[in-house]
Amino acid sequence: MNEMKEKNKVNVRAMVFTAIIAALICVASPFSIPMPGLVPISLGTFAIYLGSALLGGKRATVAVAVFILIGAVGLPVFTGFTGGFAKLLGVTGGYIIGYVPLAYITGIFSEKFNNKIFFMPVGMILGTIALYVFGTAWFMIATGSNLEAALMSCVVPFLIGDSIKIAVATAIAKPLQTRLNGYLYDM
Repeated sequence: MNEMKEKNKVNVRAMVFTAIIAALICVASPFSIPMPGLVPISLGTFAIYLGSALLGGKRATVAVAVFILIGAVGLPVFTGFTGGFAKLLGVTGGYIIGYVPLAYITGIFSEKFNNKIFFMPVGMILGTIALYVFGTAWFMIATGSNLEAALMSCVVPFLIGDSIKIAVATAIAKPLQTRLNGYLYDM
């Protein structure tokens, strides 16, 4: 009986942390800075870096899926306070979908190498590469752009900003991860 009670407590804790990270992504993502191209700078990636480092791969992926579903039904959680399924099919839809592998890869690296701070930003970088691949491929399809034009519009302008987000997310996540160690990965 105690084992069942403990398992339920762990499941509730996991759901609560996952919901908090989904809410963080929903709050951060609408805040964006328009860029000369069609893809804005968003705080969404920062929230996903941080949340994934704390939750691990599976739960971070669930948090991102919740964010995407909330936006797809029309709540204004995507960049520029927009929402709706049409946004997923638009020019930046590949980046929104690319949040899924970003969360999973970042979370897996953080989870598997919990005590080694070097691997946290490595996971974030690899996740960002996956995000860029999904987003840039979809951008090319949606706009008819060639690879060079898409990279110059969708990747190059974001490299410095994403590097800064990764550094800050790592600096924040590691102490939080240490502090919440007994609560996060045992869920």
